[in-house]
Amino acid sequence: MRPGLLNPLFASASSLRGVGGKLERTLAKLVRTNGHGADGARVVDLLWHLPSGVIDRSRRPAISALPEEGVVTVEVTVARHVPPPSRRAPYRVECTDETGVLTLVFFHPHVDYLLRILPVGEKRYVSGDVDWFSGTPQIVHPDYVVAPDEFAELPLVEPVYPMTAGLSPKVLRKAIHGALEVVPELTEWQDAHWLERQGWPGFNAALAAVHEPGGEADLLPSAPARARLAYDELLANQLALALVRRRLKKAAGRSVSGDGHLRAKVAAALPYSLTGAQEGAIADILRDMAAGERMLRLLQGDVGSGKTAVALIALAAAVEAGTQGAFMAPTEILARQHLDTLRPICEAAGMTVEVLTGREGGKARAGVLDRLASGETQIAIGTHALFQDDVAFADLGLVVIDEQHRFGVHQRLALQNKAAAGADMLVMTATPIPRTLSLTLYGDMDVSRLTEKPAGRQPVETRALPFERVGAVMEGLRRAIDGGARAYWVCPLVEESDKSELMAVEARYAALSELFPGRVGLVHGRMKGPEKDEVMARFQSGDIAILVATTVIEVGVNVPEATIMVIENAERFGLSQLHQLRGRVGRGTERSSCVLLYQGPLGETAAARLKIMRDTEDGFVIAEEDLRLRGAGELLGTRQSGMPTFKVASLELHGDLLAAARDDAGLILSRDPELSNARGEALRTLLYLFERDEAVRTLKAG
Repeated sequence: MRPGLLNPLFASASSLRGVGGKLERTLAKLVRTNGHGADGARVVDLLWHLPSGVIDRSRRPAISALPEEGVVTVEVTVARHVPPPSRRAPYRVECTDETGVLTLVFFHPHVDYLLRILPVGEKRYVSGDVDWFSGTPQIVHPDYVVAPDEFAELPLVEPVYPMTAGLSPKVLRKAIHGALEVVPELTEWQDAHWLERQGWPGFNAALAAVHEPGGEADLLPSAPARARLAYDELLANQLALALVRRRLKKAAGRSVSGDGHLRAKVAAALPYSLTGAQEGAIADILRDMAAGERMLRLLQGDVGSGKTAVALIALAAAVEAGTQGAFMAPTEILARQHLDTLRPICEAAGMTVEVLTGREGGKARAGVLDRLASGETQIAIGTHALFQDDVAFADLGLVVIDEQHRFGVHQRLALQNKAAAGADMLVMTATPIPRTLSLTLYGDMDVSRLTEKPAGRQPVETRALPFERVGAVMEGLRRAIDGGARAYWVCPLVEESDKSELMAVEARYAALSELFPGRVGLVHGRMKGPEKDEVMARFQSGDIAILVATTVIEVGVNVPEATIMVIENAERFGLSQLHQLRGRVGRGTERSSCVLLYQGPLGETAAARLKIMRDTEDGFVIAEEDLRLRGAGELLGTRQSGMPTFKVASLELHGDLLAAARDDAGLILSRDPELSNARGEALRTLLYLFERDEAVRTLKAG
């Protein structure tokens, strides 16, 4: 249960004075950035909506010294009101000081109001954007007009927030001030010596300070108040992952080890010998499986580094020990492709393997379920359908999850709970992930990395060409196809859109079909499973030579004969996504090439991306660069369910704090495993504050 102390923060924003239902819905569009805008804005969402800039009103020049442009605050005497000659013309108020004349300009004014706030002969402080008209300085619709005795209320440094349509800055600032007023005094959860060493304020003071910056320097990620709140959030993240990990590890584990006879048969049936990195990862996995605790290991490997072979040997070890294995893929295409790849090797080793996806129904599904429940099927390959309520395993010993970043911590818990006796878990990703991001996604896991490619793999030649060269690319493609090559052509859209000038995938398919009649196939996310499978099978067999596709082929598709990758509008893709797509070629022994077609002119970031793609094939280098160029929020393409959304922290800017938070979380739980002492209770509040409720539920009540 969330502490009652926090209830005012998780109440609707409409609970604040001056925020009605309509304003609350407008605020929701702005502050519920995690896709839950329909749920409405809460007070806490306003607190985490941080300023992106400041307006400095501290410049107070005389009228004769006014700049060409910019925000100023000027002390003036109101000289006269000049009503307009017609309703369309603006209303003017002339003001003076000892050095000159400044005109205030108002369109569609309430004259009574202007006469009241700008009485002739009185002194006023006026603040706003200055510009010049016919050699005279003017301020159109000043932001502030205050009397001398009200000057202290004029904000000389004012925060600027990201905005949305239908909302004024003053209304948003007022709502955020209202939110700050209801923040309760919370017990400190950070170590006092750590705070002192860092020079950080307390939580409440930090929250107030980030919304009342004293200048541009206070907006920096390293500014004390911002760094303090970022560390709070990172500590909540690392503490939550550590608690989930502990629960998974504590749940009944067992030793799973065999005699190696099936593993030897699998290794012998592989088309290549294992690399040193694969051997090392296998040793890590077998050691974890043989231990009494549940394994929770991440296998990180670049495209084409041989993760699937490692997973298969781990599954063989589970079968040797008399248990079953489950191999879960994120898409049906990928599940069926894994089946095609692994079945001949499993059969050679004497293991039974079947597939289960959402497509199996009726008698076929019932048969698969019976064989899983009896233990006749030793390895099951499938999508999340493997873990629906009606699926029961005789004795599940190992769960392998492919492309883990598509599954969040909640799914991890659900998957392992399927295994009554406590299955080991191996998760794999072909998305190379920088260490900072790896800690936030997989902080609850041990990590093995595959850093070598299997022998015989050739580098992929990568070129970036402007879209005007598309004709030359097609001509080159014609020569290659005539010579027996196979190619992918990737487009970013499924169908024509009025809002986009991008060539849609259907239009590209039509254009290529004219050039290569009967040799072109089309695959995109809106097609039904059997349709996609049929096209993929034709491409794999060589019946069609060109596969036009969206990014559904980004992950795991394996056609070693394909040697050409054309990516249209490459400037629209992230670096890691481009790298994943390029990884679909260069999987055999033939030389491969990748063409990045871009629409000019290129922005600085897009140009940097394409240069990095030309310069390196190292996925880990690319991932670090992608984090630097785009930030963590976009690193995995679109946000995936497993991706934590940070409100204050920035992984690319607070990486050093993340490592400290991980160490701190480990130390906290070693001293107070149930978070039951005074600091532990405060840390529970921190977990709730940053909505890591799932982690608190892993603790004993108390």
